[in-house]
Amino acid sequence: MRLASILLLISMLAANAEPNWPQWRGTASAGVSDEKNVPLEWAPGKNIAWQTEIPGRGVSSPVVWGDHIFLTTAIEGGKVDGITPPIHKLGGTVFRHPDSKGADHQHKLVVLAIDRKSGRILWEQVAYEGLVYDEYHKKGSYAAPTPITDGKHVYVSFGTGGLYAYDFNGKLAWKHDLGKLGSIGMGPGTSPLLDGNLLLLQCDQEEGEGSFVMAIDKRTGKTAWKTERKNGATWATPVLYKHELITSALEATIAYDVATGKELWRGPGLDGNAVPSSVMGHGMVYVNTGYPKKNTLAFQLGGRGEVKEVWSYKKGGAYITSPLLYGDYLYLSSDKGILTCLDAKTGEVKYDNGRPPAPSTVFASMIAVNGRILVTNDEGDTYIVKAGAAFEILGKNSVGEAVQASLAVANGSIYVRGSKHLFCIR
Repeated sequence: MRLASILLLISMLAANAEPNWPQWRGTASAGVSDEKNVPLEWAPGKNIAWQTEIPGRGVSSPVVWGDHIFLTTAIEGGKVDGITPPIHKLGGTVFRHPDSKGADHQHKLVVLAIDRKSGRILWEQVAYEGLVYDEYHKKGSYAAPTPITDGKHVYVSFGTGGLYAYDFNGKLAWKHDLGKLGSIGMGPGTSPLLDGNLLLLQCDQEEGEGSFVMAIDKRTGKTAWKTERKNGATWATPVLYKHELITSALEATIAYDVATGKELWRGPGLDGNAVPSSVMGHGMVYVNTGYPKKNTLAFQLGGRGEVKEVWSYKKGGAYITSPLLYGDYLYLSSDKGILTCLDAKTGEVKYDNGRPPAPSTVFASMIAVNGRILVTNDEGDTYIVKAGAAFEILGKNSVGEAVQASLAVANGSIYVRGSKHLFCIR
């Protein structure tokens, strides 16, 4: 009887485990996990199954498929004399951000495969080595886009550093040169998406000159289609609704036919930098910006031609971190981790001053699991917030080092990419 009970418990845990977290923000790019048995308490020495040192610097999130975890990193080498960064313009005026760096150094752009059970590095491949066009923000990295996997290959974008496909043994299947993509010295940010055999990318740059969206055949690395657009630099990852690629930008929100690249509909733009990624639900897509203005727009899905927003909200939101749709509520986090909760259907404010107990800075995007919202700050603290229309902090956890990448959840574990290590919370 005791053995039967143990086997039943194991089968129940397996049934509630979500085996994969295949892309940026997991299944459907939502940041939501259906797992029921992940630990929601951890600290150094408590519920940390393993930690693996990761060389270099990266802010991409881990992705998980079966027993494989994939991660990217950028390792900076020596300075190269005589190299100057490209000249950028904002509003016609020459601009260089004081925190931009990297164009005058050698770099290795690296893909890692890690064993999910032990944390052992299975293989490490240098995708690119050399100078990289344009700079990156000191809080960012050339390894900012999150990989995506279909269970056979992992597809990795380093922006202007190139697009690569590897099999699960680390063999390069193909590579694709995306060209010189100007990012105003901020580095890449947009992660790739998959729809069937098509790998989809949003590549906006500078003040709109040379911007495009494209589809690449994942089997060959060849271009399936490429559609030019006049949108300035963006760092947000688009979302997929059925076979529509929905992109956000300062100037316009535009949906494209995945099969052809043809524009299907467009609505008002964010009037701010498109850095946070969009989320979908309740028949709507929610696009968001937090800088220089705060703006959240809700559009009806499946529209055609010119569309208008269903509702908008002009407060809340952050420069970097993405909103979270969980159940009936849309959650926004400010750069300081102050939460706003909106009714997702109407935009009605439920609360707008959900403050952490101590000041902090947030770069990682929120995730949701088992009725809880996980908000992780730059110090490596994760606050556990009760989901719902009333703000309540249930706990605080830490991995003991800075965290800027978003968390991943799979196989009963939470994976936290810190500044130096990848942690498995189990």
